[in-house]
Parts: sequence; C-alpha cells; structure tokens
Amino acid sequence: MKRGTLRLATRGSDLALRQAASVRDALADRRFDVELVEVDTRGDRIRDELIHRLGKTGAFVRALDEEVLDGELDAAVHSMKDMPTEQPSDLVVAGVPERAAAGDLLLTTDGTELEDLPPESVVGTSSLRRKAQILAARPDLEVEPLRGNVDTRVEKLLAPTLQREHEARVDDDREKKGNAAEAKASGEEYETEFDRSIDEWFNGLDEIERRALERDVETEYDAIVLAEAGLQRSGLLHRVDYQRLPPSEFVPSPGQGAIAVTARRDHESLDRMRDALDDPRTRVTTTVERTVLAELGGGCIAPIGVHAKLQGEYVHVTARVLSEDGEEEVKANRDLPVRDHANAAAEFAADLADRGADDLIAAAREEADADEVGGGAREETDDDRSELDDVEPEHDEA
Repeated sequence: MKRGTLRLATRGSDLALRQAASVRDALADRRFDVELVEVDTRGDRIRDELIHRLGKTGAFVRALDEEVLDGELDAAVHSMKDMPTEQPSDLVVAGVPERAAAGDLLLTTDGTELEDLPPESVVGTSSLRRKAQILAARPDLEVEPLRGNVDTRVEKLLAPTLQREHEARVDDDREKKGNAAEAKASGEEYETEFDRSIDEWFNGLDEIERRALERDVETEYDAIVLAEAGLQRSGLLHRVDYQRLPPSEFVPSPGQGAIAVTARRDHESLDRMRDALDDPRTRVTTTVERTVLAELGGGCIAPIGVHAKLQGEYVHVTARVLSEDGEEEVKANRDLPVRDHANAAAEFAADLADRGADDLIAAAREEADADEVGGGAREETDDDRSELDDVEPEHDEA
C-alpha cells in the first residue's frame, strides 16, 4: 500500500537533480509516490520580501524552503553545507541520509600533489575556507577565484592542456601532410609525433573534455580544489587526477557531503519521512558540525572548517578557524559524548571563541563590511554550494 504522494523541491542543476533523485529513490523504497519539482533559484528572480523574510544569507536555498513553508510543496532537498544555521521555527530537517565523502580533493591534469606544485602555481577556488587552508599549507602558491558548477570548474582546469595538445596535433597533422610526399619520394617513412590521428584522438575524448576544448581560457589553473562528494555525485571522479586532502588539516565545511531534506514541522508525513531517510550517524555528526558553526556565528564571512566523526560513544570533532591569508588560526580537537552531543558542541565552540576564534571572525566581519561599503567583490565562504549550478554565468555561490 502506498503511503501518499510527496512533492520534493529541488534546484534544476545536474548535481541537485542527482541528489534529489537519491532522496526520491529512498522514499520510493518505503512505498511513497514521489514527484520532483524544479524550482528556479536565480538571484534575479528572488523576491525582495523573500530575502527579507528568510534572510539574505542562503536566500537561494531558502527559495526552495519558501515553497515548502507556503504549502506548495511537501519537502525540499539541499546540500547541507548550503543551509544557513538559522531556520524558520516552522521548518525542520526531516531527513539526513547517509553522508558521502566529506573531504576536499586537489585536482590537477597530471596527478601532481599539493606539496609538489611548483612555487607560484595557480590554485582555483572561490571558497574562503579552502583559500586560507591552502595558503596556510603553501603560502608560496597563488589562489585565484574559480566559479561555475562542478562540470564548469573541471572544464576550466582541463581546457589549457587539452587546447595545447589539440594545437600541437593540428600543427603535426599539417606538417605531416606537407612532408609525406617528400618522404615517399625519397623512399623514407615519415614519422609523426603522435601515434593517433587527430580524428582518432578527438573521438576518444570524454564529453567534458570536448567541452573544455571549446572553452575560453581566462585564468590558467595548475590545480583546483573541489568537494569529493560533488565530483562523485556528478559522475566525474573517475575522469580526473586527484589527491585527497586530509580532513585533519583541510577541515571540511560543516555538513559537507551530506544531504538535508527540509519540511514543515506540522507535515503529516514528517515522522515517516524521517524513518525512510535518516541515517543516525550522519544526523549526529552534522548536528555537531552545524552547532559549532552556529555558536561561532561566522559561517557567512570567515574561513571555518568543522568535521565530526562518530567513534563509539564519542564524537571526535576537529575545528579550524583561520584568517583569510592563512597566517593566523585557532584549531582544536575534542571527543564529545554522543548522549549530549549538541550541548557539548556548543561548549566546544565557546572554548574556540575564547581561544581567539572570535577575534578572527570579527576581523573577517570588518573586512566584509568594508568590502560591502566600498562595493568590492567578495569571495564565497561556502564551498561548491549548489546555487552556482543554476547560475552558469560567473556569479558566486557554490
């Protein structure tokens, strides 16, 4: 017997739809009929009153939640790290499925690892957290903004190398045609630099590589940093060379790799949605991470990483708060009791604040305010959030 039809709000990007489809399938396994409804979250279509009601921070995410709060749709599917820590009182997280990999990856075209990148290599990211962590580890590198959805970012990394190879193959093909007749006349065999023709090479490229060939290159990146979960869900993980960055040092964004399903507190199927979707371990660890972030209060403007891992009766949590240039930081680890993990996380955050995290966040806030007054552009603090998947022009989010 079916338990009723649920209409799920989702953004229309490929990554967002893949995430929503995984939620739909989990609900379908519990005999729900599920319909995915794409909601337009472009910034120029966000109503002023919506931003006022739900807050500027996370307004794109909240655009989906507005459909839920108004009763138009039953639930909304989000990347958890996109979600502001402050939620309307009548909106709850109805389900947190099992988390994917929480860490970051360093992508290069040839498998070079972070410690082996030459000085002044250009690393792409639009995350303040990732920028600060990279500079803390390698202050001799250059970090440049990188925007777009996951596919776009990978294309921007691949484009220069592929375009140079294409040009070399074109030149080789032209030279081969010009010299073939001369070689034949002399009885010699003309040797080409490449073992495949240019057509054979092109036909062997993946779709993303073909798109990269056509992309205009504004910044040439030696490496880029992306969330492993986003690459995995986009089906791109096996198509690129990467290094897993250790989460103990490159501490992920709170909630990274996790999906959250929001619904009205009074929804008749709330308990059944939670039963169908919730992974208890992920619920505990992400609650710890988001509690620390909420208590610190710097999620919108400061480089903050928080990562929790369940270990028996304790939750091991690592937090790292940095200055934007990576030169100053407050970092701590603690084992929190599972039975009181939310309160213990709040106490842990208070200790971080007392140790200097508040000062770093205050400095970041002052710089953010100065940028806003001066009309300057500011990089995003969140990492590969899904709004950019919907806004292909180079506007921030993700």
